[in-house]
Amino acid sequence: MSDNNRNYILFDDLSRDRLLPFTFIRPVAEIRLGILTIREKWEMWLHVATSSLTKDYLQDKFPLVLGDLNVLINGAITPNAGLVGEIEELKPGEALVKDALLIAVCLDRTEFGDFDYSVPAGFVQKQASAVFVRISRPWHLFLYNGQELISDYELVTAGKTSASISTTNNIIRPDRIFAEEGVKLEFVTLNASTGPIYLGRNTEIMEGALVRGPFALCEGAIVKMGAKIYGPTTLGPFSKVGGEVTNSILFAYSNKVHEGYMGNSAIGEWCNIGADSNTSNLKNNYTRVKVWDFVTGKAEDTGLQFCGLMMGDYSKCGINTMFNTGTVVGISSNIYGAGFPGNFIPSFSWGGAAGFETYRVDKSFETIEKAMLSRNLSLSEADRKIIGSVFRSTDRYRKSV
Repeated sequence: MSDNNRNYILFDDLSRDRLLPFTFIRPVAEIRLGILTIREKWEMWLHVATSSLTKDYLQDKFPLVLGDLNVLINGAITPNAGLVGEIEELKPGEALVKDALLIAVCLDRTEFGDFDYSVPAGFVQKQASAVFVRISRPWHLFLYNGQELISDYELVTAGKTSASISTTNNIIRPDRIFAEEGVKLEFVTLNASTGPIYLGRNTEIMEGALVRGPFALCEGAIVKMGAKIYGPTTLGPFSKVGGEVTNSILFAYSNKVHEGYMGNSAIGEWCNIGADSNTSNLKNNYTRVKVWDFVTGKAEDTGLQFCGLMMGDYSKCGINTMFNTGTVVGISSNIYGAGFPGNFIPSFSWGGAAGFETYRVDKSFETIEKAMLSRNLSLSEADRKIIGSVFRSTDRYRKSV
């Protein structure tokens, strides 16, 4: 249990820009990995609320809360029992590091103004012994999703009893399947022999679906009839998915409702994948996949043979869209038409393989508002400011492609 006199802050480290497009509209700690977001993991482990130290244009929506004694934790790192124990033992003037990587630091209010995401001068450095996961590239989301899903499953189900599951379903390893209240499923196959399956509150899996763990269906999400889901896969809150999906993450309120293949991919919030759209996750010559890097401005070797689509928030594609292996799409883009578009599609792009034009930010707001209205939600003024800031800051990318 954490010391309640300590204030916990999750900070964005220097990997933040390399995690774009997923950090355009959120701090790193708001990324979903496994069942929970990184922030939700830390708050469950620490039993306290946290705030964020992030980019200025995000700070209005994710305000910083400063206390007299503060523990700053790297928001790109996920917690576990060993790491949490080492952080809780930190005293003022001490930092927990792993080689040159800052994991956490304990400092008072007067020292906070000098914090520059590195170990403050004169602080005692303690080397971490715990093994942990740190995300620093977009493909880390699906690469580490399996182990984080298993860890989260143990965390969120500890001491709880699963809701009952109808006997019409074909269940393999029921001891590794947990259903929250309100789950609906009939005539579904759930195979947890390859990893646990978590079904969040008020979720639904329609008849004929085949699900292989590890798998997380977060609150309010829906799997459509006849879908084929291979783990490790996470479907975020209120998302809707059909067709075939392998080792992928969808953030909240995103849809891939119809047939089509998605593999080794990560999709932001409020995205929509058109019917019969497909993502390539393996090159024909079996070579390692390269992915656009926002820091270097060129393709970076992932070291992976399997790597699909990384799509930022609010982006969409029309029916029958084909995505090349390792495609990166920014936020609020609309892709359509025949042929393969390029491997990097900047934010606020409208078009496809035949060429792109700028998707005006006012038009983007109109589309986002319509999508949110369909879920009885609305776009906040804070979100408008964030989206507008991203539009201005990404102009150089649209001019370079």
